[in-house]
Amino acid sequence: MIGDFMQKLRVAVVGAGEFGRRHMRVIRLLPQAELAAVVDVDPGRAQSAASEHACQALPDLAALSGRVDAAVVAVPTTAHVDVACALVEAGIDVLVEKPIASDLASAHRLVDAAQRHGRVLQVGHLERFNPAVAALTGLVRLPLFFEVHRLSTFTPRSLDVDVVLDLMIHDIDVVLSLTGMMPEEIRAAGISILTRKVDIANVRLAFPNGCIANLTASRVSTERVRKLRLFQPHQYLSVDYSKQELFSVAVTDDHRISSNPVQVVRDEPLRLELESFLESVANRKEPRVGGRDACRALEVALAIASRIEEHAQVVARSLASLEKP
Repeated sequence: MIGDFMQKLRVAVVGAGEFGRRHMRVIRLLPQAELAAVVDVDPGRAQSAASEHACQALPDLAALSGRVDAAVVAVPTTAHVDVACALVEAGIDVLVEKPIASDLASAHRLVDAAQRHGRVLQVGHLERFNPAVAALTGLVRLPLFFEVHRLSTFTPRSLDVDVVLDLMIHDIDVVLSLTGMMPEEIRAAGISILTRKVDIANVRLAFPNGCIANLTASRVSTERVRKLRLFQPHQYLSVDYSKQELFSVAVTDDHRISSNPVQVVRDEPLRLELESFLESVANRKEPRVGGRDACRALEVALAIASRIEEHAQVVARSLASLEKP
């Protein structure tokens, strides 16, 4: 838990879209923070958000200098790095929504900029702050198999990236944090349905210790599913991210099956994430999910995208061969 602050931290939100407004709502509720300002490329949208959340609408990033201590970057992924670099160069600590960037070179540029200017850089891999995931982490010994599903109905947001960077990257980050290693083999397939980018993806990650992770993500499903299943020696653990529930099935020493829900203290992950960020800002310490972890998740996500493209080319050749007389 965060201790008492001598003075409230002044926080701005850059990006007044859906995610930005969620951050604004929670920041206003935190006793250690003051929602000072919002910035958006659309002045009307910025003013609307400012009126709704009782803060100031500022015209651009330069206007934040000297007025805030920290900022949340909730702009489209393609703009993350330019916005965040401008902020850290102005002496402002930043929480950047996931993914950290749309390419690795840009991600490393942001990480280097934050280090060079001595700024806190946290990345919004929200599921790390899910109480069910926190409870799961305490039970993990040697994960050998994962089955993960993240399905969403279609919404016209985050269409600047594919489903891997939009949704699956949450689970990539969680799996990497639980295994503590990078995969040595990646197989993947995906298709576009309603957008020009991949909307459904299925992935198999193989790790050096023999662990296998199967991940499925869709943003054109008819239902909303957020589940992770983990198998390790003598135990099966099941997480429902949305319900914040964790269930354990284990083999006891006398070879009996023990099935029990694991106690989870439910809370709002976004509030926990923002509290953790503000604690890092106040105490000048490394955030729970920093730039290095975010870069690893992005590296895997981009490798998945590459494998999907390779698979698509194989399918295209197969289809073309059928059309030949």
